[in-house]
Amino acid sequence: MRVAIVSDVHGNLRALEAVLADLRQVAPDLVVHGGDLAYGGTHPAEVIDEIRALGWPGVRGNTDEMLWSPKSLSEFAAKTPQLGALLGRIQDLIPPTLASIGEERLRWLEGSPERYVGEGITLVHASPGDLWRAPMPNASNEDLQTAYAHLGSTIVVYGHIHRPYVRRVGGMTVANTGGVSQSYDGDRRASYLVIEGERVSIHRVEYDVESEAKDLLCSGLPHAEWMAKILLAGQYVPPA
Repeated sequence: MRVAIVSDVHGNLRALEAVLADLRQVAPDLVVHGGDLAYGGTHPAEVIDEIRALGWPGVRGNTDEMLWSPKSLSEFAAKTPQLGALLGRIQDLIPPTLASIGEERLRWLEGSPERYVGEGITLVHASPGDLWRAPMPNASNEDLQTAYAHLGSTIVVYGHIHRPYVRRVGGMTVANTGGVSQSYDGDRRASYLVIEGERVSIHRVEYDVESEAKDLLCSGLPHAEWMAKILLAGQYVPPA
């Protein structure tokens, strides 16, 4: 059984289409998505429609949940005042994202579970019970075990941090998908995972990042210049 896991599309239809072309070559038996589908790109509605049409199962992300539950963002902001500038920009993007996707797509997003379990894999967006916090690639083995071992799965996958990696921790493999959009590891290409048996591999896919950045700059979205800088750098760029 070959399973692909695609996460953190963030409204980037151009990157998603490149990943779909790559998936046609990989030919997985199943594709599962890891959430964060809409916020942060020029085509949130089209991304949702594409994934719905494909029938992929998946999980909710933090920037999905904040669209129907802004309280989740404000609660996280209250606990992390050092991230105030970043979270303020994220909040500014909620109204235009909602206006783009409409009520019916929002209700579809809201129906996504927090966890997917199947084919020997457990998928969460970030951490079990917390859509906003997740270990980084350099986390200790102990931290990864604390976060994920209680799930009782031989393979645990998450997204959220936009930095793909695969780690073996005791009898468990922990893997991050990276992001289809807004890569943070210095590689601008889209990223997703393929799992076949016990083997987990990272796939990187070229797409026209420059054109996507130009579309952002012409979109009228709040903080479009900042988001374009992240795309072009392939790294997180702190708010000025």
